[in-house]
Amino acid sequence: MNKLNIVSLATAISLASVSAAHADKLEDIVGDGTLRCAITLDNGQAGFRDAQNNPAGFDVDYCKDLAAALGVKASIIDVPFPDRIPSIISGRADVAVASTSPTMERARSIGFSVPYFAYQYVVLTREDTGIKGYEDLKGHTVSTPQGNYGTEFITADIKRWNDPKGSLKSFQNMNDNILAVSQGHSDATVVVNTVAQDAVKSGKFKGLKIVGAAPWQIDYVSLAVARDEYGFLNYLNLFVNQQTRSGRYTELWNKWIGGPVLDPSKSGELL
Repeated sequence: MNKLNIVSLATAISLASVSAAHADKLEDIVGDGTLRCAITLDNGQAGFRDAQNNPAGFDVDYCKDLAAALGVKASIIDVPFPDRIPSIISGRADVAVASTSPTMERARSIGFSVPYFAYQYVVLTREDTGIKGYEDLKGHTVSTPQGNYGTEFITADIKRWNDPKGSLKSFQNMNDNILAVSQGHSDATVVVNTVAQDAVKSGKFKGLKIVGAAPWQIDYVSLAVARDEYGFLNYLNLFVNQQTRSGRYTELWNKWIGGPVLDPSKSGELL
C-alpha cells in the first residue's frame, strides 16, 4: 500500500469515527422515546399553565403533534424567553417550540426550521395614558421583556424620537412586563397580539387596552434546534409544511388564538 492510499484510508476511518460519534438527533429522539420541547409558558395563548398548572396553548399542542408524528411522548420544558436558545445549545432540550424569531445573529448559534407561526406586534397600554397608537409612545416610558424580538425596534424608535421624557424599561419575563404597565411603572409595552389579547381577557391586569399595531413586519417564528442537526431540520420543515397543508395549523389557531389567521407559509412574500 503506497503512502497516498494509507493517507486516504486514515482519512476515511477518521471521518467514519466522527460520523459515528455524532449520532443523528432524529434517531436519538426515536430511540429514547421522548421529544423534549423547550416552551415559554409565559407567552399568552401560545404557552401558559392552565388552572391545574398543566402546560397548555398553541406551542404545547404543536409539540405534542410533533411527538405524535415521531411516535414518541412529549416532554415540556418550561423556559423563559432569554433561556430558549441556551436550552438548545446546552442540550437540555431537543427543539424549541417557543416563538423564536430566526435572526441572522441567532443563526450563528442555532438552526431554524421554516416558520411555523406568525405574530403581529401591538401596543398594549392603560386606559388612562392617552396613548392611542404607536407614535404616541414618544415621550413615554415603554417596557419590554428580556429576549423580546421587538426590543431592538422600539429601542431604535425611542432614539429616533429623541424625547428626554421617553425611556425603556426591561423586565425579566412577560408577566412582570405586563404587570408593570398595569401598575403604572410603565406606560405601555409593544408585544405580540396573542400576549396582548390574553392580558386583556384574563382579568388579572386592570385597565389595559390594545391601541393598534406596531409599524413592523409580521414576525414569522421558527422551531429551533442545534445548528448542525440537518437531518432533524429537514424533518421539521416537512412537519411544519404538513401542519399547514393539512389544516391543523388553522385548527390550532382557531382553538387558541382566534381572529384572522396569520399564515406562516406566507413569510416568503416579504421578499
